Amino acid sequence: MAKRDYYDILGVAKGADAEEIKKAYRKMAIKYHPDKNQGDKEAEERFKEAAEAYEVLSNPEKRQRYNQFGHAANAQSANGGGYGGGGMNMEDIFSQFGDIFGGGSPFEGFFGGGGGRQGQGGRRVARGSNLRIKVRLTLEEIANGAEKKIKVNKQIHCKTCDGTGAKDKSSFQTCKTCGGSGAVRRVTNTILGQMQTTSTCPTCNGEGSVITSKCTVCHGDGVVRGEETISLNVPAGVSEGMQLSMSGKGNAAPRGGVPGDLIILIEEIPHETLKRDGNNVIYDLHITFIDAALGTNIEVPTIDGKAKIRIDPGTQGGKILRLKGKGVPEVNSYNRGDQLIHINIWTPKILNNEERALLEKLQDSPNFKPNPGKNEKSFFERMKEYFE
Repeated sequence: MAKRDYYDILGVAKGADAEEIKKAYRKMAIKYHPDKNQGDKEAEERFKEAAEAYEVLSNPEKRQRYNQFGHAANAQSANGGGYGGGGMNMEDIFSQFGDIFGGGSPFEGFFGGGGGRQGQGGRRVARGSNLRIKVRLTLEEIANGAEKKIKVNKQIHCKTCDGTGAKDKSSFQTCKTCGGSGAVRRVTNTILGQMQTTSTCPTCNGEGSVITSKCTVCHGDGVVRGEETISLNVPAGVSEGMQLSMSGKGNAAPRGGVPGDLIILIEEIPHETLKRDGNNVIYDLHITFIDAALGTNIEVPTIDGKAKIRIDPGTQGGKILRLKGKGVPEVNSYNRGDQLIHINIWTPKILNNEERALLEKLQDSPNFKPNPGKNEKSFFERMKEYFE
């Protein structure tokens, strides 16, 4: 059977923004949720269908591919080009609810149900918070990539209790309220008939067990403040303000839960002589009028060290020379920018009598006029006026 259009499934227009799509999905999820429609296969299919539609339309890249190729884009996923919609199981679907409903179930705060990430046996698994740090990089490190060892002050697992929060193994007791499941069920009479809802156990907070004797170091939390040295591989081509993420390297979670992520914010250290412009590198080169007129060879700094360039005779101020491939690479690409050398003619501010006399001998030469035959002042006339 042909798949229905994702926009029709959620009942939104093709130009709907992210907030409209989220609201539409929330409405559909509540309407067709299995707890509300027990034994209704059609409702279950509608529930999965809405989740698949949201999974695609809530992701800008997947949505763009869907808008362009429709459901045919899914076939490209085997080659890494598709959006990967379809074939979602219930675990995948419920994992979306943290973004939509702020918990593990859309009925949390709506029907009094419980939420949170679920582990084996339905027990709630805590998750540590994300951690943000700044990493400062030189232009050379940005261009070539860098491996950094950074010390991060954060919540780590308590070594005394191995993160369990208990004094010893005998300190754990199965929760009597939920019988170790981490959840309690109740049947409520509503205008729609009897409705069964599931909520997080209030006694054990969804963990399925309670601690009778807490660890004396972490006081039952399973985490303490500490320091961890983390190896960070920064890819070549990152830029100011870019964020990198390391999964599981954030703050540890209480009592053996899932650690948060480490978010790394890139900060560029200004270079003494080079300026970055996208993937290109700019260098301002100042040469004398004599070097510009006669030509010369000169060394200039680059990201990879010194490079010798040729200044042709008669080079004009404002000319831009290009060193191909001497810029910054694109992230995860073989493409690399160039180094652009801006030529500036340096004019001396002070001349002695001998230097002035030599220049005055040349000022009437037609080769020293910018536009011979036109009513314009020569370089030496303008320079003479400047010093006088």
